[in-house]
Amino acid sequence: MTAADGGQAGADGSAAGRAAARRAERRRRTPFLKRFLPRTLFGRSLLIIVTPVILAQAVATWIFYDRHWDTVTNRLAYAVAGDIATVIAMLERDPSQDGRDFTLATAARTTDLIVTLEPGQILPDVRPQLSGLLERTLGKALDDRVGRPFAINTRVAHEWYEIRVQMADGVLSVMSPERRLFTPTSYIFILWMVGSAIVLFAVAILFMRNQIRPIKRLAVAADALGKGRDVSNFKMEGATEVRQAASAFLLMRERIQRQFTQRTEMLAGVSHDLRTPLTRMKLALDMIEHPDLDPEVEELKADVAEMEEMIEGYLAFARGEGTEAVQPTDLTRLLNEVAAGARRDGTEVTLTAPDGLTLPLRPNAVRRCIANLLVNAGRHAGTAWVKAERQGGVIEITVDDDGPGIPTYLRDDVFKPFFRIDSSRNLDTGGSGLGLTIARDVARSHGGDITLDDSPYGGLRAVIRLPV
Repeated sequence: MTAADGGQAGADGSAAGRAAARRAERRRRTPFLKRFLPRTLFGRSLLIIVTPVILAQAVATWIFYDRHWDTVTNRLAYAVAGDIATVIAMLERDPSQDGRDFTLATAARTTDLIVTLEPGQILPDVRPQLSGLLERTLGKALDDRVGRPFAINTRVAHEWYEIRVQMADGVLSVMSPERRLFTPTSYIFILWMVGSAIVLFAVAILFMRNQIRPIKRLAVAADALGKGRDVSNFKMEGATEVRQAASAFLLMRERIQRQFTQRTEMLAGVSHDLRTPLTRMKLALDMIEHPDLDPEVEELKADVAEMEEMIEGYLAFARGEGTEAVQPTDLTRLLNEVAAGARRDGTEVTLTAPDGLTLPLRPNAVRRCIANLLVNAGRHAGTAWVKAERQGGVIEITVDDDGPGIPTYLRDDVFKPFFRIDSSRNLDTGGSGLGLTIARDVARSHGGDITLDDSPYGGLRAVIRLPV
């Protein structure tokens, strides 16, 4: 690895470190709750609609279960426990065989309970642990109504519960159907709540998508207009407030286009008015034939040529290449053409760019932007390194040189029109202080920007970022 490569890697690493630090700082400043909230308007609107409904359903569900288990389930359990207590009382009142048969038959006929007596049986001393809300409710009812040792078996048969009660001469086995202890209203209620929530979510999502779609289209159109692209197919739609914003956007677009047209017409007239007298001056100087005046004539010719070049720079800056149409452009090919032109002018250029970097651009404007940077590098350094790569949704073009660079405190000022550092570091293509100004104007007209930094090669680094 060369020293330049090491410096390049160090610069890239420090840039990545600074970006990570900025992200960490933003996360630190963000309130804790906002970190978990949706960032999109669609997500926030859906949250506003759905949250109150979910809270209402949760409260309704809690109240329903509280009232359901306290009222319905308790009544069912106590009714079964009461029937068992009645059977036990009748068996103890008439312990004869006929009395037992009559009591068991009557219970089977009138209570839907299958009751059998198992003489000589004894329940275990340790009561099995009751699991589930229903078993605990039934156990409490048996303790209150029966008051004897018991055991509950929920796995004896499908949809049947077995309740075994210890008596003096054996164990009373009671088979109770599930319908006497359990009501399906809880399942019905849960299905109803879940079903209504799903329907609500579906309706809310469809409704919010239709409301958000015009806002997204407006954002896309505004972004395209900021990048200099055509938005002639945009139309107003959506809610009244969105239509008002769209109407304001269309009026703004018309005003911008009208200003571009008026400026272009004015510049055409200025160009004609300024170039005509300069042409006459050049012709007059060419017609002067006096050996004693040759040095003065050559100086005047140089001044006229400089004036022409300055006028071209002024017009290019004021025009901002705004009249050129945006079209899909092979950026790699364009960079190769600009680099070849810089090499013909004597600048040593090393270009690194992958194939397939295609995006909508005004090619002549971007060519002028990059050419200005290479001319500056060639004038003040002699060697330039150009690199283009895709970084997510942005294409980044880096132009490095090994010249004297620009002091940090002046890097914002050099983008101002007609600003010069000094005569030894004149940062424009024609001596008028407009080179970097035009370059940034072109980049920003495409929705991007230009920043300056220290180059790992010892000079200046200019970074152009263009959104894809």
